[in-house]
Amino acid sequence: MPHHLMNLRHVPDDEADEIRDLFEAHKVRYYETPPSRWGISMGGFWVHDDDEAERAQALLEHYQSERQARQQEAFAARSLRGETGFWYHFRQRPVSVLAAVLAVAAIAALSLLPFISLG
Repeated sequence: MPHHLMNLRHVPDDEADEIRDLFEAHKVRYYETPPSRWGISMGGFWVHDDDEAERAQALLEHYQSERQARQQEAFAARSLRGETGFWYHFRQRPVSVLAAVLAVAAIAALSLLPFISLG
């Protein structure tokens, strides 16, 4: 019976490539199904064998903990350099940020308009 190891929906390409390399380096016999464009099928990495699934799951858990630590360190470094947050993004792309803020304000106004007009 196939074992689903990992969902590939919303997985960055670099992470999927690293997992493929990990499986190939450890000779895990896996296969991959791509996620659908419309979000109906999740896609992912699969194996057929129970023992292979346990081994692959252990490799994935170790990889995920290492990746999480790397990503947290990278985020902390970006934060120390001031490369995170609203104002950083506003300075980088002011038109996009203003368009998003105006869109949120318009949606909020349209959503609250019936309640405001009742009073």
